[in-house]
Amino acid sequence: MYSTLLTAISNHILTITINRPDKLNALNKQVFNDLDALFTEVYNNAEIRSVIITGAGTKSFVAGADIVEFKDFSPEQGKALSLRGHQVFAKIENCPKPVVAAVNGFALGGGCELAMSCHFRIAAKNATFGQPEVNLGLLPGYGATQRLVQLIGKAKAMELLFTAAMINAEEALQLGLVNYVVDENELLSKAADILSLVNTKSPNAIAHCIIAANAVFDESQNGYQIEADAFGECFQTPEMKEGVSAFLEKRKPDFNK
Repeated sequence: MYSTLLTAISNHILTITINRPDKLNALNKQVFNDLDALFTEVYNNAEIRSVIITGAGTKSFVAGADIVEFKDFSPEQGKALSLRGHQVFAKIENCPKPVVAAVNGFALGGGCELAMSCHFRIAAKNATFGQPEVNLGLLPGYGATQRLVQLIGKAKAMELLFTAAMINAEEALQLGLVNYVVDENELLSKAADILSLVNTKSPNAIAHCIIAANAVFDESQNGYQIEADAFGECFQTPEMKEGVSAFLEKRKPDFNK
């Protein structure tokens, strides 16, 4: 169904694999189209409670954009490509279901930007992160100038953007770019273990956590007001009634009723 993606669902966790290993899983127009369409399904499919994104093979999560595709673009085409990347990655970032990047190998350029659009990241020990666009006479076009600053702070983000330096998994962990570093053969199982726990929580509450947390970085929104509104809305949900009842009855809540 998706020519550049592999999908598998188990225990309500959808695993998406970017599947262009001959190109180190580089992003092109079709990858964006496939991700856009697939995340529409994620939003609407009740069977899917959470998502893992990874790359095919052992060398690369996503090694960047497919440069051959845009080497002769006009300024207008370049801007359109950037806006398309913004749109698709915002769809991932604002997904009401948790999305985790399981980063194997290279996460460079657009690959690092894809990982940063996920709600958090787990890295294999062989993972490498970087934004090398200035080597091409470009700046990152899919959100890195914003999300990298948000995740690791302005000074270090500026250094990485200016120098095109690559960092390994351990440095990414120290900077707060990733949450965990694990052996490569444990990468997907670690992501699945965390999401299996998340999937036992209230889906409605998780969705509101995502909305409120994302509002921190949106100057057009009052995050505290969004939090208060969401908090109030939760009081009318069956999930809140089940959670409170379970607490008072000293049992685990069942949000799958």
